[in-house]
This record gives sequence, C-alpha cells and structure tokens, in this order.
Amino acid sequence: MRAILQRVKNCAVRVGGETISSIGPGLLVLLGISIEDDESDARFMADKVVNLRIFEDHEGRMNLSLLETGGEIMVVSQFTLYGDARKGRRPSFTRAAPPEGAERLYCRFIEALRGWGLEPAEGVFRAHMEVELVNDGPVTIILHSPREI
Repeated sequence: MRAILQRVKNCAVRVGGETISSIGPGLLVLLGISIEDDESDARFMADKVVNLRIFEDHEGRMNLSLLETGGEIMVVSQFTLYGDARKGRRPSFTRAAPPEGAERLYCRFIEALRGWGLEPAEGVFRAHMEVELVNDGPVTIILHSPREI
C-alpha cells in the first residue's frame, strides 16, 4: 500500500463539476492499493497516518500528529500510485489491485481511521475526480506499508 500525504489548509473533491466533499486544515491522503496488500496493510497505514508527527507545535517544529491537532482528513483512492513507467512511455498498472479488491481495502482503511475517532471525507471510488488543495508548508510525505519497503 502506498500513500501520499499532503498537509493542507483546505481541500475539496469535485465529480462532474459538483463538490462532493471538502475539509479545512488537516491531511489529504492519496491511497494506492497493490495486488499484494491485505487488511493488515490498511490498519498499519491508518495508524501511521493519524500518528505521524507532521504538524507544527507552538515552537514551529513538526512535532504534532493529526490526532493531536484535531485536523480533518480527506481520503482519495488513486490506483495510479502503482503506475510503473520505468519502461516505455505508457505506465503499466499490473501491480495495482483490481477494483473490487482495492475498494474493499480502501473501505478497511476508512474504517480504521474511524476507529481512531475520525470522520474522513472521501472522494468517489473509480470516479474521475478533480482534487483541489492548498498544500500547507508545503509538506508532502510518501508512505509505504511494510511489505513495500
């Protein structure tokens, strides 16, 4: 499992020109799921995301987690995180999980976030989305589940 975390001042997702979800200060998580992933990866990633200390404390140091700041979270599925463009000019997506399995693990990730007391905003699985954000910092972190490393 791969995730791109972006610390945001705000974020919104539109489908067909209509805003379907938005958040204020917090995290945007772009989540990619591979054919090797299982529920333990979803739990690991949710724990890592909510506890990663990438928010500034009163001294301006990145020392606080999303849970400690009370920030919001948006999760958008993104199979293209498993695009392999090392050969040729068209990415291969053979390592990306098929939609049914990916959606199941995406939902497990969302459930794990809820287990931490969060109510994630979401994109629409398999939809063509427009994601608008104001990156705060900018702070962008790439995460991998243990089997990815």
